[in-house]
Amino acid sequence: MNAAEHVLVRVTLSDGTVGQAEATPRPTIYGETPASVVAILAYLSPALNGLDIADEAGLNRVRNSVANNHTARGALDMALHDARARAAGQTLFSTMLGPNPRVRVSFILGLGTPAEMLAEAERVVAAGVRCLKVKVGRDHARDLTVIAELRRTFGTGVLLYADSNETLTPDTALAALNAMREAGLLYVEEPLPVREVRARAELHAQTPLPIVADDSCFTPADLSRELDFDTFDVLNVKTARNGFTGGAWMLREAARHGKRGMVGSQASSGLGTLHAALLSTRAEVTEPCELSFVLKLQDDLLNLPIRFQDGWLDVSGLTDHAVDPRKLERYRL
Repeated sequence: MNAAEHVLVRVTLSDGTVGQAEATPRPTIYGETPASVVAILAYLSPALNGLDIADEAGLNRVRNSVANNHTARGALDMALHDARARAAGQTLFSTMLGPNPRVRVSFILGLGTPAEMLAEAERVVAAGVRCLKVKVGRDHARDLTVIAELRRTFGTGVLLYADSNETLTPDTALAALNAMREAGLLYVEEPLPVREVRARAELHAQTPLPIVADDSCFTPADLSRELDFDTFDVLNVKTARNGFTGGAWMLREAARHGKRGMVGSQASSGLGTLHAALLSTRAEVTEPCELSFVLKLQDDLLNLPIRFQDGWLDVSGLTDHAVDPRKLERYRL
């Protein structure tokens, strides 16, 4: 990615109330594009017209009447929540803020040379981040070198975990995870291909390094399958694809089965980060959350920057953050 080509989704009620959210289409992950998001929302609009904003069941039936289209449906859900809160004279902060308004944050290091990755890590740590997610799996020796250099540079003051993006194999995964555990990582995300369900269940039963579920849990139905096979320890929910409704349900269901929770980023800009941060304040969220992608952006649509301090984001302090109309006009395509 060299640009955040996203869709601003707006829901307008009959009294003029507007709710909005960010859709982050990812063609290589979900098969969506900005054009497909716009098209699917146009397809759903006639069935939404005339429904009461308080009729959550009816609105969800329409929203879920199409398959896939994850970020389109996720953004629609969040925009509906925003409109519902505003119609009642409230805000998402008054209706969605959970019991943990300060959230630990993590940053996803981009792939690059070890020197480039270290330089990016130093920049975001200086910006207040204290947990780094490192992409691994393509070159095991190189991965361990990068991890060791990060540990030497930051000591134990910066937490580290890995994202393998399904790149390991059943034959090599256990040894790789043991090495990552010895290197001091918290956990590893999706070490094996999602289709290898039995191998993933066996690896989970064998490894002492906790496993994070992301690609294997796109939907609530996916989560039910993964819980049946017991393939993971930590669920990474993304508001970008699950919205508030699906994301909250998945966190509750995972916690009911003894799993920990985190909220991830689908390379969201500021508005998407605000919404992900709100879900991150729920009691079921126990791990650092990927709320710092904004540090990769040269600019944003928000009127105020999102700032981090000593590894934390004060979500309750973001109530004045909003889309700046002038910036929207500047970047609108």
